[in-house]
Amino acid sequence: MTDGEETKTTVTGTVEEVLPNSLFRVRLPDKEDGTEGELILTYLAGKMRLHRIRVLMGDQVEMMIDPYGGKARIVRRLT
Repeated sequence: MTDGEETKTTVTGTVEEVLPNSLFRVRLPDKEDGTEGELILTYLAGKMRLHRIRVLMGDQVEMMIDPYGGKARIVRRLT
């Protein structure tokens, strides 16, 4: 058993739509069978808000997916 450290799943995606209140729709990478990746609702991590890092449409971002499903948190802007 670890000291409260959970396994965190990080994936990259592309911002497709910018929504109000620091919400974004991000497209996950394409699947192996050739189908397009799904859209997921994401929000900015606290450090990104604190340092006022801008995320624009078309940016590549790294996200941590919520283990309970539904949303993800953007933790890094790659491009």
